[in-house]
Amino acid sequence: MAAAPPPGAARPGGRTARVREAVLLAAGDTLAEQGFYGLDLGEIARLAGVGKTTVYRRWGTPGALAADLLKDMAERSLPRARTGSVEEDLRENARLVVRTLTDPRQGRLFKALIAASLCDEEAARALRRFYAVRIEEWSGCLTDAIARGELPPGTDPGRLIAAVSAPLYYAWLNTGEALDEAAADRAAAAALAAARTRVI
Repeated sequence: MAAAPPPGAARPGGRTARVREAVLLAAGDTLAEQGFYGLDLGEIARLAGVGKTTVYRRWGTPGALAADLLKDMAERSLPRARTGSVEEDLRENARLVVRTLTDPRQGRLFKALIAASLCDEEAARALRRFYAVRIEEWSGCLTDAIARGELPPGTDPGRLIAAVSAPLYYAWLNTGEALDEAAADRAAAAALAAARTRVI
């Protein structure tokens, strides 16, 4: 469910867009290296090579900056799989989650953003929106699967996509279990079995 190119990756646009890219790249690097409490707007301005007043005027607080970073990540997240098989689509979803969480930079960045969401309401709202966008994107796989007769009518696509990710996030945040392709495939298979027996 979670996956995005590095925040601040170059995109076309004018000066305002370039400033935002530079600031978000600096913010993402800082979050990955130091966590939410290391997100000092003055230091971000220095790292991005822009004026402090620009950063304070546009974002104002670390929470607002973290929220904009999440918005940017959601906008540029990778599209869903279209394999033609619900089993393969769900495996692709789970493997994408694992790749994201185990990536040295992206994994640390997501932990920092989750931590930010626990102490800043604006960041919390942005994180919820991020996951809503990703769930909506991948729900199309299940809408297609229902149309093909691979899932029972009435299956809730959003709940099923969330059920794929949930055990992976739990292992990553709580148990410390290794996340690998096998773990991804087990999560996908368990969620699919639950859907086919109408548990979710």
